[in-house]
Amino acid sequence: MKPWRPSGPMVASVACHVLAVPLLLIDASLWPVVLACLVADHLLIVGLSLWPRSRGLGPNLSRLPAGAVARREVAITIDDGPDPEVTPQVLAVLAEHRVVVTFFCIGTQARAHAGLCRAAREAGHDVENHGERHPVLASLMGPGGWRREVGQGAATLQAITGQAPRFYRAVAGLRNPWLDPVLHSLGLRLASWTRRGFDTRCGEPDVVLRRLLNQLQAGDILLLHDGHAARTPSGQPVIVAVLPRLIAAIRAQGLTPVTLSQACKPN
Repeated sequence: MKPWRPSGPMVASVACHVLAVPLLLIDASLWPVVLACLVADHLLIVGLSLWPRSRGLGPNLSRLPAGAVARREVAITIDDGPDPEVTPQVLAVLAEHRVVVTFFCIGTQARAHAGLCRAAREAGHDVENHGERHPVLASLMGPGGWRREVGQGAATLQAITGQAPRFYRAVAGLRNPWLDPVLHSLGLRLASWTRRGFDTRCGEPDVVLRRLLNQLQAGDILLLHDGHAARTPSGQPVIVAVLPRLIAAIRAQGLTPVTLSQACKPN
């Protein structure tokens, strides 16, 4: 494994803090300039932490690699499950349309519904790491907290499926500078998305579908949810209503849905 290396913005941030003290020792009157630089640095790091598709804090798969683009592939990813009511319906739709996707599963949910994770894996889907407990404030954790959340999630899913996860998705895509070295040490890649349907909040399938298909092109990573899924006015999980139409639209554009592991395989 190659040694971990911090990103450019993180190197610049460390340099900014290291230089602050000697500059003030040389000339104390520089404190307003030094303070302004430190505030700007912290605002930049916070901004990068709040931007799910940012690569400023380390590698981040927000679109599929060039090989997948050349093969005209897209990836449908499904978060927050498995859900005992919704996930079986999703698996049935995917089987009917002969499509494979990537499920980002929460460890506690996976243990409670292990059979669904195994069924997904046996059907050819990827079962990837969405953390052990999916804490809302995960982006505020330090290195120890990240290691427990990500490491335990990975161990849970491997024990259930027999396959070690290769990707991790942060809660809402939010993170901080401590996550990247933890992922590197665990051999995991951070994966975000190209576009999302906001299907945990919107119960209108037409709106969710329009968001996912907006400027759809090869290499896109699409985000839906089987856990915390919003419901249509008739009570149907939005993802179940959207998936058949989404798959049809993807294929109509000559694109092929694949899992993240398939998309990232060597050419």
